[in-house]
Amino acid sequence: MSEVLLEARNLNREFPAGRKKKIHAVSDVSLRICEGETLGLVGESGCGKSTLGRLLIRLIEPDSGEVLVRGKPVTGLKEKEFSSYRRKFQLIFQDPYASLNPRMTVRDLIAEPLKTYKVCGSKEETTERVLELMKAVGVPGEFLHRYPHQFSGGQRQRIGIARAIAADPDLIICDEPVSALDVSVQNQILNLLRELQTQRGLTYLFISHDLSVVRHISNRVCIMFLGKICESGPVEELFQDPLHPYTRFLINAVLVPDPHRRSDSAELLKGELPSPVDLPSGCRFHTRCPYATDLCKSKEPAMQQIGGREVACHYPGVFK
Repeated sequence: MSEVLLEARNLNREFPAGRKKKIHAVSDVSLRICEGETLGLVGESGCGKSTLGRLLIRLIEPDSGEVLVRGKPVTGLKEKEFSSYRRKFQLIFQDPYASLNPRMTVRDLIAEPLKTYKVCGSKEETTERVLELMKAVGVPGEFLHRYPHQFSGGQRQRIGIARAIAADPDLIICDEPVSALDVSVQNQILNLLRELQTQRGLTYLFISHDLSVVRHISNRVCIMFLGKICESGPVEELFQDPLHPYTRFLINAVLVPDPHRRSDSAELLKGELPSPVDLPSGCRFHTRCPYATDLCKSKEPAMQQIGGREVACHYPGVFK
């Protein structure tokens, strides 16, 4: 068993939404990320995935709960005390164009974290290090002084990855890093991330709504619905034998290219996603769950351990 690199315990985060109303973005979320693994975080748009990722590396602060790095709490640390940890946690953004300053060259973009964390001692050493990073992500060195608009989407994302690995981080939060790219380019970026993980011993939290991408790159998966984790476990176990109805519906919704493998009898999710401002009572999924009972409507299910899996459901596997 690998060492736990980062752990979240009972994280909560709300945002104001008008007069006396709040958006319940993240509610009582606990998870662990082990060194060297890729933890996939899956859910519909607006379920709180990106907010959770930012809470874990303290880009935003939780209302309650704590984050531990190698067993040491970092949630309450002041910025100066946390600065030694900051370098070890980086982020790859969804939009590779919006995340890159259009007025900066590739050299300056990748050099920024090197300067921030004083990695290099001179301008020449910095340029040499930038060229090494460009080579590592597959961007030709002759493009050193080009600007972001002169690159394709895939090349821009490679630059974003080079910037993320520049300071030799332990954990990288990949926030929908391939969703804005063509399918063929997606595969190239995913393969690059896996190569860098092997070469540099990186750990990833891979946030996505695309289950096929998550299945391809992850070791374990957490399924998130309306601010809460509803199921987690090893990737193949979860995909082959889901325990939570929501997980099953998500898997059923994945498009299968081969028409002979498609199932006309597969149940699909119906109804509208409840509002994160006005949450339903009991289980948050009960308004869309065809198996819901009065218990589901009145009592929120606790997370329970089943083998190597965790699931928050009163009737795990009820659809079998």
